Amino acid sequence: MEWVHGLWHFLDEFVEYFAALIIAAIIALYIYDRFVQRQHALLINYPIIGRFRYFLEALREPLRQYFAEESFYDSKDKVDWVYTAAKNKPNYQSFSVSQPFSGSRFILKHATSVLNDDEVDQNMQVTFGENKKYPFVSQTPIIRSAMSDGALSPEAIRAFSLAGRDSNLTINTGEGSLTSNHLFTLKVDPNNSKYLEVVKSTPFAELAFKIGDFFFNKKVALKWYRDILLNEKTQNTYIYDNSSHLLFRVNWEAAIEYFPREVPQELPDMIFQISSGLYGVRDKNGNFDEEKYKKIMKFCKMTEIKIAQGAKQTGGKLAGSKVTADIAYYRGVEEGKDIFSPNRFPYADTTEDLLNFIEKLQKLSEKPVGFKIVISDIASVETLVKELAKRKNYGEFIPDFITVDSGEGGSATAPLELMESVGLTTHNSLYILDMLLKKYNLREDVKIIASGKILTPDDVVITLCMGADAVGIARAFMMSGGCIRAKMCSGFGTHVCPVGMATQDPKKRASYLVIKKGKEIGHYHNNLLKSMKTVMAVMGIKSINNLNKSLLTYKNRSGEIYFDIDKYFQQKFKV
Repeated sequence: MEWVHGLWHFLDEFVEYFAALIIAAIIALYIYDRFVQRQHALLINYPIIGRFRYFLEALREPLRQYFAEESFYDSKDKVDWVYTAAKNKPNYQSFSVSQPFSGSRFILKHATSVLNDDEVDQNMQVTFGENKKYPFVSQTPIIRSAMSDGALSPEAIRAFSLAGRDSNLTINTGEGSLTSNHLFTLKVDPNNSKYLEVVKSTPFAELAFKIGDFFFNKKVALKWYRDILLNEKTQNTYIYDNSSHLLFRVNWEAAIEYFPREVPQELPDMIFQISSGLYGVRDKNGNFDEEKYKKIMKFCKMTEIKIAQGAKQTGGKLAGSKVTADIAYYRGVEEGKDIFSPNRFPYADTTEDLLNFIEKLQKLSEKPVGFKIVISDIASVETLVKELAKRKNYGEFIPDFITVDSGEGGSATAPLELMESVGLTTHNSLYILDMLLKKYNLREDVKIIASGKILTPDDVVITLCMGADAVGIARAFMMSGGCIRAKMCSGFGTHVCPVGMATQDPKKRASYLVIKKGKEIGHYHNNLLKSMKTVMAVMGIKSINNLNKSLLTYKNRSGEIYFDIDKYFQQKFKV
Protein backbone atom coordinates (compact mmCIF):
# COMPACT_ATOMS: atom_id res chain seq x y z
CA MET A 1 0.00 0.00 0.00
CA GLU A 2 3.02 2.29 0.09
CA TRP A 3 2.54 3.27 -3.53
CA VAL A 4 -1.01 4.41 -2.75
CA HIS A 5 0.21 6.65 0.08
CA GLY A 6 2.99 7.96 -2.22
CA LEU A 7 0.49 8.78 -4.95
CA TRP A 8 -1.83 10.51 -2.46
CA HIS A 9 1.05 12.58 -1.09
CA PHE A 10 2.04 13.60 -4.63
CA LEU A 11 -1.51 14.61 -5.52
CA ASP A 12 -1.88 16.52 -2.25
CA GLU A 13 1.27 18.53 -2.96
CA PHE A 14 0.32 19.01 -6.60
CA VAL A 15 -3.04 20.49 -5.61
CA GLU A 16 -1.35 22.87 -3.16
CA TYR A 17 1.17 24.05 -5.76
CA PHE A 18 -1.55 24.36 -8.40
CA ALA A 19 -3.79 26.37 -6.05
CA ALA A 20 -0.90 28.66 -5.15
CA LEU A 21 -0.15 29.17 -8.84
CA ILE A 22 -3.76 30.07 -9.58
CA ILE A 23 -3.89 32.57 -6.71
CA ALA A 24 -0.65 34.19 -7.90
CA ALA A 25 -2.01 34.40 -11.45
CA ILE A 26 -5.24 36.02 -10.23
CA ILE A 27 -3.33 38.60 -8.19
CA ALA A 28 -1.07 39.39 -11.17
CA LEU A 29 -4.10 39.70 -13.47
CA TYR A 30 -5.84 41.95 -10.94
CA ILE A 31 -2.83 44.28 -10.81
CA TYR A 32 -2.55 44.31 -14.60
CA ASP A 33 -6.26 45.04 -15.15
CA ARG A 34 -6.51 47.64 -12.38
CA PHE A 35 -3.25 49.55 -12.72
CA VAL A 36 -1.46 48.67 -16.00
CA GLN A 37 -3.81 48.21 -18.98
CA ARG A 38 -5.67 51.26 -20.29
CA GLN A 39 -7.69 49.72 -23.13
CA HIS A 40 -10.87 48.72 -21.26
CA ALA A 41 -12.58 50.91 -18.66
CA LEU A 42 -14.66 47.92 -17.58
CA LEU A 43 -11.53 46.03 -16.47
CA ILE A 44 -10.20 49.03 -14.55
CA ASN A 45 -13.40 49.20 -12.51
CA TYR A 46 -14.01 45.47 -12.33
CA PRO A 47 -10.66 43.63 -12.59
CA ILE A 48 -10.88 39.92 -13.42
CA ILE A 49 -14.69 39.74 -13.09
CA GLY A 50 -15.05 42.07 -16.08
CA ARG A 51 -13.26 39.52 -18.24
CA PHE A 52 -16.26 37.21 -18.00
CA ARG A 53 -18.11 39.67 -20.23
CA TYR A 54 -15.64 39.10 -23.09
CA PHE A 55 -15.57 35.36 -22.43
CA LEU A 56 -19.35 35.02 -22.61
CA GLU A 57 -19.52 37.29 -25.64
CA ALA A 58 -17.03 35.03 -27.44
CA LEU A 59 -19.24 32.02 -26.68
CA ARG A 60 -22.49 33.71 -27.74
CA GLU A 61 -22.45 32.91 -31.47
CA PRO A 62 -20.95 29.40 -31.34
CA LEU A 63 -23.41 28.33 -28.63
CA ARG A 64 -26.47 30.39 -29.66
CA GLN A 65 -27.91 27.70 -31.91
CA TYR A 66 -27.87 25.14 -29.13
CA PHE A 67 -29.83 27.10 -26.52
CA ALA A 68 -31.91 29.74 -28.30
CA GLU A 69 -34.82 29.45 -30.71
CA GLU A 70 -33.87 29.50 -34.37
CA SER A 71 -34.32 33.07 -35.59
CA PHE A 72 -32.75 33.11 -39.05
CA TYR A 73 -34.57 30.18 -40.66
CA ASP A 74 -38.26 29.35 -40.23
CA SER A 75 -37.50 26.90 -37.42
CA LYS A 76 -34.82 24.80 -35.77
CA ASP A 77 -36.66 21.77 -37.14
CA LYS A 78 -35.62 22.73 -40.67
CA VAL A 79 -31.98 23.03 -39.65
CA ASP A 80 -32.18 19.64 -37.91
CA TRP A 81 -33.66 18.16 -41.09
CA VAL A 82 -30.51 19.10 -43.00
CA TYR A 83 -28.16 17.47 -40.49
CA THR A 84 -30.31 14.34 -40.24
CA ALA A 85 -30.59 14.01 -44.02
CA ALA A 86 -26.80 14.31 -44.32
CA LYS A 87 -26.42 11.40 -41.90
CA ASN A 88 -28.92 9.47 -44.06
CA LYS A 89 -31.13 8.72 -41.07
CA PRO A 90 -34.95 8.55 -41.02
CA ASN A 91 -36.24 12.13 -40.97
CA TYR A 92 -39.52 11.93 -39.10
CA GLN A 93 -40.89 14.10 -36.30
CA SER A 94 -42.73 12.81 -33.24
CA PHE A 95 -45.77 14.47 -31.64
CA SER A 96 -45.27 17.93 -33.19
CA VAL A 97 -42.66 20.35 -34.43
CA SER A 98 -40.45 21.75 -31.69
CA GLN A 99 -40.69 25.33 -32.93
CA PRO A 100 -44.04 26.06 -34.62
CA PHE A 101 -43.90 28.71 -37.33
CA SER A 102 -46.66 31.29 -36.97
CA GLY A 103 -45.52 33.94 -39.44
CA SER A 104 -46.45 34.54 -43.07
CA ARG A 105 -45.90 31.49 -45.22
CA PHE A 106 -46.71 29.57 -48.39
CA ILE A 107 -48.82 26.44 -48.01
CA LEU A 108 -48.78 23.59 -50.51
CA LYS A 109 -52.16 22.47 -51.85
CA HIS A 110 -52.65 18.71 -51.61
CA ALA A 111 -54.58 16.59 -54.07
CA THR A 112 -57.89 14.88 -53.37
CA SER A 113 -56.43 11.69 -54.80
CA VAL A 114 -52.77 11.64 -53.93
CA LEU A 115 -50.10 9.64 -55.75
CA ASN A 116 -47.73 7.03 -54.47
CA ASP A 117 -44.05 8.00 -54.46
CA ASP A 118 -43.25 5.57 -57.28
CA GLU A 119 -45.83 7.28 -59.52
CA VAL A 120 -43.83 10.52 -59.47
CA ASP A 121 -41.49 10.87 -62.45
CA GLN A 122 -37.96 9.81 -61.54
CA ASN A 123 -36.57 12.15 -64.21
CA MET A 124 -35.88 15.56 -62.66
CA GLN A 125 -33.57 16.89 -65.36
CA VAL A 126 -33.38 20.57 -66.25
CA THR A 127 -31.93 21.61 -69.61
CA PHE A 128 -30.12 24.92 -70.06
CA GLY A 129 -29.26 26.38 -73.49
CA GLU A 130 -31.30 23.98 -75.58
CA ASN A 131 -30.26 25.80 -78.77
CA LYS A 132 -26.52 25.67 -77.97
CA LYS A 133 -24.13 23.18 -79.53
CA TYR A 134 -23.45 21.80 -76.05
CA PRO A 135 -26.59 22.31 -73.95
CA PHE A 136 -26.28 21.52 -70.25
CA VAL A 137 -28.61 18.90 -68.85
CA SER A 138 -28.54 19.12 -65.07
CA GLN A 139 -29.64 15.77 -63.65
CA THR A 140 -31.52 17.48 -60.82
CA PRO A 141 -33.11 20.90 -60.24
CA ILE A 142 -30.78 21.40 -57.29
CA ILE A 143 -27.49 23.27 -57.67
CA ARG A 144 -24.89 23.80 -55.01
CA SER A 145 -24.58 27.58 -55.12
CA ALA A 146 -21.32 29.40 -55.74
CA MET A 147 -18.66 28.83 -53.07
CA SER A 148 -15.07 29.57 -53.93
CA ASP A 149 -11.93 27.57 -53.34
CA GLY A 150 -10.16 29.93 -50.97
CA ALA A 151 -13.29 30.88 -49.09
CA LEU A 152 -13.62 27.13 -48.51
CA SER A 153 -10.69 24.89 -47.71
CA PRO A 154 -9.21 22.61 -50.39
CA GLU A 155 -10.57 19.64 -48.45
CA ALA A 156 -14.12 21.01 -48.47
CA ILE A 157 -13.97 21.64 -52.23
CA ARG A 158 -12.83 18.05 -52.73
CA ALA A 159 -15.71 16.76 -50.61
CA PHE A 160 -18.19 18.71 -52.76
CA SER A 161 -16.56 17.36 -55.91
CA LEU A 162 -16.98 13.81 -54.62
CA ALA A 163 -20.62 14.49 -53.76
CA GLY A 164 -21.19 16.03 -57.18
CA ARG A 165 -19.80 13.01 -58.97
CA ASP A 166 -21.55 10.41 -56.80
CA SER A 167 -24.99 12.04 -56.46
CA ASN A 168 -25.25 13.95 -59.77
CA LEU A 169 -25.17 17.25 -57.91
CA THR A 170 -24.33 20.29 -60.04
CA ILE A 171 -21.55 22.40 -58.50
CA ASN A 172 -21.04 26.13 -59.04
CA THR A 173 -17.30 26.84 -58.74
CA GLY A 174 -17.75 30.28 -57.21
CA GLU A 175 -15.71 33.28 -58.25
CA GLY A 176 -12.41 31.74 -57.08
CA SER A 177 -12.08 29.98 -60.44
CA LEU A 178 -11.83 26.32 -61.39
CA THR A 179 -9.08 24.76 -59.25
CA SER A 180 -7.34 21.44 -58.92
CA ASN A 181 -9.64 20.61 -56.01
CA HIS A 182 -12.68 20.80 -58.28
CA LEU A 183 -10.91 18.19 -60.43
CA PHE A 184 -10.36 15.88 -57.44
CA THR A 185 -12.18 13.01 -59.13
CA LEU A 186 -10.32 13.35 -62.46
CA LYS A 187 -8.41 10.25 -63.55
CA VAL A 188 -5.05 10.45 -65.32
CA ASP A 189 -5.14 8.85 -68.75
CA PRO A 190 -1.50 8.13 -69.75
CA ASN A 191 -2.54 8.29 -73.42
CA ASN A 192 -4.16 11.70 -73.08
CA SER A 193 -2.33 13.68 -70.44
CA LYS A 194 -0.49 16.33 -72.43
CA TYR A 195 -2.71 18.98 -70.83
CA LEU A 196 -1.53 17.92 -67.36
CA GLU A 197 1.60 18.54 -65.33
CA VAL A 198 2.27 15.05 -64.00
CA VAL A 199 4.74 14.45 -61.16
CA LYS A 200 6.13 10.94 -61.22
CA SER A 201 7.19 9.08 -58.11
CA THR A 202 10.75 8.29 -56.94
CA PRO A 203 12.08 5.24 -55.04
CA PHE A 204 12.49 7.33 -51.87
CA ALA A 205 8.94 8.68 -52.14
CA GLU A 206 7.62 5.15 -52.66
CA LEU A 207 9.44 3.90 -49.57
CA ALA A 208 8.11 6.77 -47.44
CA PHE A 209 4.57 6.15 -48.71
CA LYS A 210 4.71 2.45 -47.82
CA ILE A 211 6.13 3.12 -44.34
CA GLY A 212 3.52 5.79 -43.61
CA ASP A 213 0.69 3.57 -44.84
CA PHE A 214 1.90 0.53 -42.88
CA PHE A 215 2.55 2.19 -39.53
CA PHE A 216 -0.08 4.98 -39.63
CA ASN A 217 -2.70 5.47 -42.35
CA LYS A 218 -3.16 6.50 -45.97
CA LYS A 219 -3.52 10.18 -45.08
CA VAL A 220 -0.14 10.29 -43.33
CA ALA A 221 1.46 8.30 -46.16
CA LEU A 222 0.12 10.72 -48.77
CA LYS A 223 1.36 13.73 -46.78
CA TRP A 224 4.90 12.33 -46.70
CA TYR A 225 4.63 11.46 -50.40
CA ARG A 226 3.60 15.03 -51.24
CA ASP A 227 6.28 16.57 -49.00
CA ILE A 228 9.00 14.65 -50.85
CA LEU A 229 7.79 15.25 -54.40
CA LEU A 230 6.27 18.73 -54.31
CA ASN A 231 7.12 22.30 -53.41
CA GLU A 232 5.71 22.98 -49.96
CA LYS A 233 3.89 26.22 -50.85
CA THR A 234 1.99 24.93 -53.89
CA GLN A 235 1.31 21.35 -52.78
CA ASN A 236 -2.43 21.88 -52.82
CA THR A 237 -2.43 22.71 -56.51
CA TYR A 238 -1.67 19.03 -57.22
CA ILE A 239 -4.18 16.20 -56.96
CA TYR A 240 -3.30 12.61 -56.14
CA ASP A 241 -4.79 10.01 -58.47
CA ASN A 242 -5.26 6.86 -56.44
CA SER A 243 -5.52 4.55 -59.43
CA SER A 244 -2.30 5.68 -61.15
CA HIS A 245 -0.43 6.75 -57.99
CA LEU A 246 0.47 10.02 -59.72
CA LEU A 247 0.29 13.67 -58.67
CA PHE A 248 -1.03 16.08 -61.29
CA ARG A 249 -2.50 19.50 -62.02
CA VAL A 250 -3.71 21.15 -65.22
CA ASN A 251 -1.00 22.74 -67.34
CA TRP A 252 -2.81 25.87 -68.46
CA GLU A 253 0.09 26.70 -70.80
CA ALA A 254 -0.55 23.55 -72.86
CA ALA A 255 -2.07 23.98 -76.31
CA ILE A 256 -5.86 23.82 -76.33
CA GLU A 257 -5.86 20.89 -78.76
CA TYR A 258 -4.40 18.74 -75.96
CA PHE A 259 -7.37 19.41 -73.66
CA PRO A 260 -10.31 16.96 -73.54
CA ARG A 261 -12.86 17.43 -76.30
CA GLU A 262 -15.67 16.67 -73.87
CA VAL A 263 -15.95 17.12 -70.12
CA PRO A 264 -14.45 13.96 -68.55
CA GLN A 265 -17.23 11.69 -67.27
CA GLU A 266 -15.62 11.22 -63.85
CA LEU A 267 -16.00 14.93 -63.03
CA PRO A 268 -19.12 16.43 -61.44
CA ASP A 269 -21.27 18.75 -63.53
CA MET A 270 -19.85 22.22 -62.90
CA ILE A 271 -20.93 25.79 -63.59
CA PHE A 272 -17.99 28.15 -63.98
CA GLN A 273 -18.58 31.50 -62.30
CA ILE A 274 -16.81 34.66 -63.48
CA SER A 275 -16.77 37.63 -61.12
CA SER A 276 -15.60 41.21 -61.46
CA GLY A 277 -12.07 40.06 -60.57
CA LEU A 278 -12.02 37.69 -63.58
CA TYR A 279 -10.18 35.14 -61.42
CA GLY A 280 -8.88 32.21 -63.39
CA VAL A 281 -9.53 33.86 -66.75
CA ARG A 282 -7.45 37.03 -66.42
CA ASP A 283 -4.18 37.71 -68.18
CA LYS A 284 -1.14 39.36 -66.57
CA ASN A 285 -2.73 42.78 -67.05
CA GLY A 286 -6.01 41.73 -65.43
CA ASN A 287 -7.95 41.59 -68.71
CA PHE A 288 -10.14 38.74 -69.92
CA ASP A 289 -8.11 35.85 -71.37
CA GLU A 290 -10.16 34.16 -74.11
CA GLU A 291 -7.83 31.19 -74.49
CA LYS A 292 -7.79 30.40 -70.77
CA TYR A 293 -11.58 30.62 -70.69
CA LYS A 294 -11.90 28.14 -73.54
CA LYS A 295 -9.59 25.75 -71.68
CA ILE A 296 -11.55 26.03 -68.45
CA MET A 297 -14.78 25.32 -70.29
CA LYS A 298 -13.35 21.96 -71.30
CA PHE A 299 -14.20 20.94 -67.72
CA CYS A 300 -17.40 22.94 -67.08
CA LYS A 301 -20.92 22.69 -68.50
CA MET A 302 -21.98 26.35 -68.46
CA THR A 303 -20.95 29.82 -67.29
CA GLU A 304 -22.47 32.23 -64.76
CA ILE A 305 -21.41 35.88 -64.60
CA LYS A 306 -21.70 37.22 -61.08
CA ILE A 307 -23.15 40.70 -61.21
CA ALA A 308 -24.43 40.67 -57.62
CA GLN A 309 -24.95 38.35 -54.68
CA GLY A 310 -27.53 38.63 -51.92
CA ALA A 311 -25.28 39.72 -49.08
CA LYS A 312 -22.62 41.22 -51.27
CA GLN A 313 -23.57 43.73 -53.94
CA THR A 314 -19.99 44.89 -53.70
CA GLY A 315 -17.19 42.82 -55.21
CA GLY A 316 -16.07 39.61 -53.51
CA LYS A 317 -13.71 39.80 -50.54
CA LEU A 318 -11.06 37.33 -49.40
CA ALA A 319 -8.86 37.97 -46.38
CA GLY A 320 -5.10 37.88 -46.94
CA SER A 321 -4.88 35.03 -44.40
CA LYS A 322 -6.80 32.92 -46.90
CA VAL A 323 -4.74 33.96 -49.95
CA THR A 324 -2.23 31.12 -49.77
CA ALA A 325 0.29 30.37 -52.49
CA ASP A 326 -2.08 27.94 -54.19
CA ILE A 327 -5.03 30.39 -54.04
CA ALA A 328 -2.78 33.07 -55.52
CA TYR A 329 -1.80 30.59 -58.25
CA TYR A 330 -5.43 29.83 -59.12
CA ARG A 331 -6.62 33.42 -59.11
CA GLY A 332 -3.60 35.12 -60.60
CA VAL A 333 -3.10 37.48 -57.64
CA GLU A 334 -0.43 38.22 -55.03
CA GLU A 335 -0.04 35.81 -52.13
CA GLY A 336 -0.98 36.95 -48.60
CA LYS A 337 -2.79 40.16 -49.61
CA ASP A 338 -6.50 40.90 -49.16
CA ILE A 339 -8.50 40.47 -52.35
CA PHE A 340 -11.25 43.05 -52.83
CA SER A 341 -12.85 42.58 -56.24
CA PRO A 342 -14.15 45.64 -58.10
CA ASN A 343 -17.79 46.49 -57.45
CA ARG A 344 -18.71 46.59 -61.13
CA PHE A 345 -18.11 43.77 -63.60
CA PRO A 346 -15.50 45.11 -66.05
CA TYR A 347 -17.53 44.24 -69.15
CA ALA A 348 -20.88 45.51 -67.85
CA ASP A 349 -20.65 49.29 -67.91
CA THR A 350 -24.08 49.18 -69.55
CA THR A 351 -26.71 46.48 -70.03
CA GLU A 352 -25.72 46.31 -73.69
CA ASP A 353 -22.06 45.75 -72.74
CA LEU A 354 -23.03 42.90 -70.44
CA LEU A 355 -25.21 41.20 -73.04
CA ASN A 356 -22.50 41.58 -75.68
CA PHE A 357 -19.99 39.94 -73.32
CA ILE A 358 -22.43 37.10 -72.65
CA GLU A 359 -22.77 36.57 -76.40
CA LYS A 360 -18.98 36.50 -76.68
CA LEU A 361 -18.76 33.77 -74.02
CA GLN A 362 -21.53 31.78 -75.71
CA LYS A 363 -19.59 31.81 -78.96
CA LEU A 364 -16.27 30.98 -77.32
CA SER A 365 -17.61 28.03 -75.30
CA GLU A 366 -20.61 26.99 -77.43
CA LYS A 367 -22.26 26.34 -74.07
CA PRO A 368 -24.98 28.09 -72.03
CA VAL A 369 -24.13 31.40 -70.35
CA GLY A 370 -26.17 33.42 -67.87
CA PHE A 371 -25.74 35.90 -65.05
CA LYS A 372 -26.56 36.32 -61.36
CA ILE A 373 -28.40 39.34 -60.00
CA VAL A 374 -30.22 40.65 -56.95
CA ILE A 375 -33.54 42.47 -57.45
CA SER A 376 -34.64 45.52 -55.50
CA ASP A 377 -36.76 47.35 -58.09
CA ILE A 378 -39.27 46.27 -60.73
CA ALA A 379 -38.44 49.12 -63.11
CA SER A 380 -34.75 48.21 -63.42
CA VAL A 381 -35.59 44.57 -64.14
CA GLU A 382 -38.14 45.56 -66.76
CA THR A 383 -35.52 47.71 -68.48
CA LEU A 384 -33.22 44.69 -68.59
CA VAL A 385 -35.93 42.36 -69.90
CA LYS A 386 -36.94 44.87 -72.59
CA GLU A 387 -33.34 44.84 -73.83
CA LEU A 388 -33.41 41.03 -73.94
CA ALA A 389 -36.65 41.12 -75.92
CA LYS A 390 -35.15 43.60 -78.40
CA ARG A 391 -32.11 41.40 -78.94
CA LYS A 392 -34.30 38.35 -79.44
CA ASN A 393 -36.36 40.18 -82.08
CA TYR A 394 -33.14 41.11 -83.90
CA GLY A 395 -32.04 37.47 -83.87
CA GLU A 396 -29.13 38.17 -81.50
CA PHE A 397 -27.92 35.97 -78.63
CA ILE A 398 -29.59 36.35 -75.25
CA PRO A 399 -28.64 34.78 -71.90
CA ASP A 400 -29.64 31.17 -71.39
CA PHE A 401 -30.48 31.67 -67.73
CA ILE A 402 -30.69 34.24 -64.96
CA THR A 403 -29.85 33.43 -61.37
CA VAL A 404 -31.77 35.55 -58.90
CA ASP A 405 -30.40 35.68 -55.36
CA SER A 406 -32.20 36.74 -52.22
CA GLY A 407 -31.33 39.90 -50.36
CA GLU A 408 -30.90 37.51 -47.43
CA GLY A 409 -28.22 35.55 -49.28
CA GLY A 410 -25.31 34.36 -47.18
CA SER A 411 -21.64 35.17 -47.49
CA ALA A 412 -18.47 34.36 -45.64
CA THR A 413 -17.43 38.02 -45.92
CA ALA A 414 -19.79 40.90 -46.56
CA PRO A 415 -20.41 44.40 -45.17
CA LEU A 416 -23.02 44.34 -42.40
CA GLU A 417 -24.55 47.52 -43.76
CA LEU A 418 -25.54 45.68 -46.95
CA MET A 419 -26.70 42.40 -45.42
CA GLU A 420 -30.51 42.32 -45.81
CA SER A 421 -30.57 46.04 -46.63
CA VAL A 422 -30.26 45.67 -50.40
CA GLY A 423 -32.39 43.29 -52.43
CA LEU A 424 -35.77 41.59 -52.07
CA THR A 425 -36.32 38.13 -50.67
CA THR A 426 -36.26 35.07 -52.92
CA HIS A 427 -39.97 34.69 -53.60
CA ASN A 428 -40.56 38.38 -54.23
CA SER A 429 -37.60 38.58 -56.61
CA LEU A 430 -38.59 35.37 -58.33
CA TYR A 431 -42.16 36.52 -58.89
CA ILE A 432 -40.99 39.77 -60.50
CA LEU A 433 -38.50 38.10 -62.83
CA ASP A 434 -40.86 35.31 -63.86
CA MET A 435 -43.71 37.78 -64.46
CA LEU A 436 -41.61 40.11 -66.62
CA LEU A 437 -40.05 37.33 -68.69
CA LYS A 438 -43.55 36.05 -69.45
CA LYS A 439 -44.79 39.56 -70.23
CA TYR A 440 -42.12 39.98 -72.92
CA ASN A 441 -42.44 36.44 -74.29
CA LEU A 442 -39.01 35.34 -73.05
CA ARG A 443 -39.90 32.73 -70.45
CA GLU A 444 -39.29 29.79 -72.80
CA ASP A 445 -35.89 31.17 -73.76
CA VAL A 446 -34.48 32.04 -70.34
CA LYS A 447 -34.29 29.60 -67.44
CA ILE A 448 -34.42 30.89 -63.85
CA ILE A 449 -32.28 29.67 -60.97
CA ALA A 450 -33.43 30.98 -57.57
CA SER A 451 -31.45 30.91 -54.34
CA GLY A 452 -31.78 32.11 -50.76
CA LYS A 453 -32.57 30.36 -47.45
CA ILE A 454 -33.64 27.07 -49.07
CA LEU A 455 -33.14 24.11 -46.73
CA THR A 456 -35.78 21.42 -47.01
CA PRO A 457 -37.77 19.62 -49.75
CA ASP A 458 -40.85 21.80 -49.24
CA ASP A 459 -38.64 24.90 -49.67
CA VAL A 460 -37.47 23.52 -53.03
CA VAL A 461 -40.97 22.60 -54.23
CA ILE A 462 -42.41 25.99 -53.22
CA THR A 463 -39.59 27.80 -55.05
CA LEU A 464 -40.16 25.71 -58.19
CA CYS A 465 -43.90 26.44 -57.95
CA MET A 466 -43.06 30.15 -57.78
CA GLY A 467 -41.45 29.96 -61.22
CA ALA A 468 -37.88 28.75 -60.76
CA ASP A 469 -36.54 26.05 -63.07
CA ALA A 470 -33.80 25.17 -60.59
CA VAL A 471 -32.74 26.22 -57.10
CA GLY A 472 -29.35 27.16 -55.73
CA ILE A 473 -28.50 26.07 -52.18
CA ALA A 474 -25.40 27.19 -50.30
CA ARG A 475 -25.74 27.29 -46.52
CA ALA A 476 -27.64 24.00 -46.24
CA PHE A 477 -24.96 22.26 -48.28
CA MET A 478 -22.38 23.82 -45.97
CA MET A 479 -24.23 22.33 -43.00
CA SER A 480 -24.46 18.94 -44.69
CA GLY A 481 -20.69 19.09 -45.13
CA GLY A 482 -20.02 19.72 -41.44
CA CYS A 483 -20.57 23.49 -40.91
CA ILE A 484 -21.76 24.21 -37.36
CA ARG A 485 -22.66 27.85 -38.11
CA ALA A 486 -20.00 29.25 -35.78
CA LYS A 487 -19.85 32.36 -38.03
CA MET A 488 -16.04 32.39 -38.21
CA CYS A 489 -15.74 32.07 -41.98
CA SER A 490 -14.24 35.36 -43.07
CA GLY A 491 -10.61 34.99 -42.00
CA PHE A 492 -10.52 38.63 -40.89
CA GLY A 493 -10.98 37.86 -37.18
CA THR A 494 -8.80 36.10 -34.63
CA HIS A 495 -10.77 32.84 -34.88
CA VAL A 496 -11.15 30.50 -37.83
CA CYS A 497 -13.69 27.87 -38.87
CA PRO A 498 -13.51 25.24 -36.10
CA VAL A 499 -14.30 22.29 -38.40
CA GLY A 500 -11.72 23.09 -41.10
CA MET A 501 -14.33 23.77 -43.78
CA ALA A 502 -14.05 27.52 -44.38
CA THR A 503 -10.42 28.20 -43.54
CA GLN A 504 -6.94 27.83 -44.96
CA ASP A 505 -5.48 27.07 -41.51
CA PRO A 506 -3.42 23.85 -42.02
CA LYS A 507 -4.17 22.36 -38.59
CA LYS A 508 -7.92 22.90 -38.83
CA ARG A 509 -8.00 21.67 -42.43
CA ALA A 510 -6.17 18.47 -41.52
CA SER A 511 -9.14 17.41 -39.38
CA TYR A 512 -11.65 17.68 -42.24
CA LEU A 513 -12.69 14.19 -43.38
CA VAL A 514 -13.04 14.53 -47.15
CA ILE A 515 -14.47 11.11 -48.02
CA LYS A 516 -16.90 11.00 -45.09
CA LYS A 517 -18.18 14.53 -45.64
CA GLY A 518 -18.42 13.99 -49.39
CA LYS A 519 -20.80 11.10 -48.72
CA GLU A 520 -22.86 13.15 -46.27
CA ILE A 521 -23.23 16.02 -48.74
CA GLY A 522 -24.42 13.46 -51.30
CA HIS A 523 -26.87 12.00 -48.75
CA TYR A 524 -28.40 15.43 -48.20
CA HIS A 525 -28.81 15.95 -51.94
CA ASN A 526 -30.33 12.50 -52.48
CA ASN A 527 -32.71 12.89 -49.53
CA LEU A 528 -33.84 16.27 -50.85
CA LEU A 529 -34.81 14.63 -54.15
CA LYS A 530 -36.41 11.64 -52.44
CA SER A 531 -38.52 13.81 -50.15
CA MET A 532 -39.41 16.20 -52.98
CA LYS A 533 -41.10 13.23 -54.66
CA THR A 534 -43.06 12.55 -51.47
CA VAL A 535 -44.25 16.16 -51.38
CA MET A 536 -45.16 16.09 -55.06
CA ALA A 537 -47.05 12.81 -54.59
CA VAL A 538 -49.20 14.42 -51.88
CA MET A 539 -49.82 17.33 -54.28
CA GLY A 540 -50.80 14.88 -57.05
CA ILE A 541 -48.01 16.18 -59.32
CA LYS A 542 -46.02 13.70 -61.40
CA SER A 543 -43.32 15.99 -62.84
CA ILE A 544 -41.44 19.08 -61.70
CA ASN A 545 -42.47 20.59 -65.05
CA ASN A 546 -46.06 20.69 -63.76
CA LEU A 547 -45.28 22.72 -60.64
CA ASN A 548 -46.86 26.20 -60.78
CA LYS A 549 -48.26 29.01 -58.63
CA SER A 550 -51.80 27.61 -58.64
CA LEU A 551 -50.56 24.86 -56.33
CA LEU A 552 -49.76 27.35 -53.57
CA THR A 553 -51.81 29.13 -50.95
CA TYR A 554 -50.46 32.10 -49.03
CA LYS A 555 -51.26 32.94 -45.41
CA ASN A 556 -50.02 36.24 -44.06
CA ARG A 557 -49.12 37.05 -40.47
CA SER A 558 -52.57 38.43 -39.68
CA GLY A 559 -54.24 35.22 -40.84
CA GLU A 560 -55.54 36.39 -44.24
CA ILE A 561 -55.59 33.58 -46.82
CA TYR A 562 -54.84 34.00 -50.54
CA PHE A 563 -55.74 31.00 -52.71
CA ASP A 564 -54.69 32.96 -55.80
CA ILE A 565 -50.99 33.84 -55.44
CA ASP A 566 -51.12 36.35 -58.30
CA LYS A 567 -53.74 38.41 -56.48
CA TYR A 568 -51.58 38.47 -53.37
CA PHE A 569 -48.50 39.74 -55.23
CA GLN A 570 -50.45 42.23 -57.33
CA GLN A 571 -51.86 43.68 -54.13
CA LYS A 572 -48.44 43.58 -52.51
CA PHE A 573 -46.44 45.34 -55.23
CA LYS A 574 -47.43 48.98 -55.40
CA VAL A 575 -46.58 49.75 -59.03
